Amino acid sequence: MVSRTTADAKGDVVVLLIGMRINRFWAVHLWLPVLLAMVRMLRELGKDPGRGLRAKVLLTASPRTYYVVQYWESKEKLYAYATAPDAFHHKAWAALNRKERGGKLRGEVGIWHETYVVPEGSYEAIYGDMPPVGLAAAHGQVPLERRGRSAKDRFAYRSRKEPAAEQAG
Repeated sequence: MVSRTTADAKGDVVVLLIGMRINRFWAVHLWLPVLLAMVRMLRELGKDPGRGLRAKVLLTASPRTYYVVQYWESKEKLYAYATAPDAFHHKAWAALNRKERGGKLRGEVGIWHETYVVPEGSYEAIYGDMPPVGLAAAHGQVPLERRGRSAKDRFAYRSRKEPAAEQAG
């Protein structure tokens, strides 16, 4: 393992933060299905890399708050998964909406998500004696010197896109 590395991301980076908060622990029958649905969606995405999920990090913010940091290939692939009728997300979201409209959730569980499309030049990463995690797990890891030793240098890095004629050559 190289001791100091950075993520090998090129172009825009798509990050989805998604989670849940257990508002009432005793309502296990209402919040446990939400938690298990996230596990099932992550398993489904893991089995089909073509859907666009590149990496994920599962986190616990407190005994009642759980979330996942997800790194996606593109916002288009994220939207495609979220709206695909054949994906489990579609079924889970419909069931959750039915429970909310029917008043069955009554605040026992909260859900949230935030999506960010981060343009190249607006992110940087450094890892010391770490296996690939986060952005490096999503895009690969390179020695720090390839992108610059300082954060300023890494922010200034731009991937070089080869012209189509050179790629075909």
